[in-house]
Amino acid sequence: MTTSGAIEAVWRIEQPKLTARLNRLLRDIGLAEEIAQDAFVLALERWPRDGIPRNPAAWLTRAAKNKAIDRLRRTTLIAGKNREFAIDFAALERETPDIESLLDEDIDDDLLRLIFTACHPVLPPEQRAALALRLLGGLSTQEIGRAFLLPETTIGQRIVRAKRTLREAGLEFETPRGDERRERLAAVLEVVYLIFNEGYVATQGPHWLRADLCGEALRLGRSLAALLPQEPEVLGLLALMELHASRFAARTDEAGNPILLLDQDRSRWNWSLIRSGLDRLNRTLLLTTMPGPYLLQAMIAACHSRAVVAAETDWIAIAAYYQALALAAPSPIVEINRAVAAGMAFGAAHGLVIADALKDEPRLKESHLLPTVRGDLLEKLGRGAEAGVEFRRAAEMTGNNRERALLLARADAVVSRT
Repeated sequence: MTTSGAIEAVWRIEQPKLTARLNRLLRDIGLAEEIAQDAFVLALERWPRDGIPRNPAAWLTRAAKNKAIDRLRRTTLIAGKNREFAIDFAALERETPDIESLLDEDIDDDLLRLIFTACHPVLPPEQRAALALRLLGGLSTQEIGRAFLLPETTIGQRIVRAKRTLREAGLEFETPRGDERRERLAAVLEVVYLIFNEGYVATQGPHWLRADLCGEALRLGRSLAALLPQEPEVLGLLALMELHASRFAARTDEAGNPILLLDQDRSRWNWSLIRSGLDRLNRTLLLTTMPGPYLLQAMIAACHSRAVVAAETDWIAIAAYYQALALAAPSPIVEINRAVAAGMAFGAAHGLVIADALKDEPRLKESHLLPTVRGDLLEKLGRGAEAGVEFRRAAEMTGNNRERALLLARADAVVSRT
């Protein structure tokens, strides 16, 4: 790995922790992110020349704290209002020499505080998710836009507005409890799952998978499960992510090209993760008689995980679970997946009816998902020329290089057979 690649990898791991740590001290999410980025810029300048330090996290933390002290000394006003920063400079400086003790603090607590702060009810739901994805997932505005099926400019505006609102509200940096925690939990879970999904199928770039993002989402999910051990949706989300993560080794070939679910070598699945996910799912089902959206998705993933070979998959059960999910949490993405499941359970014509009903859905206009599913269903119906058109249209819309190559290959194959 090159020095720049190693630095980027370190940043992916350390950026959320560093931002959370700074936010605990500064009580300003926007300022914390800026200073964390300043420390990263300094690393980009010095590490290629001096070498990557033995403890990169400690180096970044020390650099960030020094920059925080410098910045706050230069600025005594915030947002043009006459109030001083409530920062104890002496305490901040005292921590700097003993950097190892700072790194030994409970980073998970800081990260949970950060994500609950980013998902505060003072923010509109769309701003909560976008801000937390930016701060904890390290995602770009383009990546977040694809996750939400929205333009990059819209996401950028949401993040700027969210930071400004939190700064002006002067909110406490804490983990909420009671009713307030429940109020924010749905947005928190959405954020964690979107981070996982961005790693599971990267929206852009040369790689099909981004294991670092999936690992971060799993870590956050486990932290939430430890915090809320009786909350079915928290446990359901963690089970869902574990079952999906179990397929990592089988999802690409040696060259990194994607392998679709039905074509995967299931002996390469991580059966330890599958056992963990299934066990967690079974225990969670004892806690509720009304499964929520994440628990329903975990039940769907479990159907795939229990099938030793693809032909044994219980598609009728999966179609039923998607029908329940469409009632519990209706969305265009759920409908796309329901079309796939219905096509497998009851025939491609049935699935195509569901997919065709989404043709005028505005939230899918810029997404490659619908033409991909329509191409698959049309191919199964023997309508190869139409399927090829859909696959090519999907290839033009995806930002992931590997996925584009796969879709073009499918288009060529189906047209050649026709």
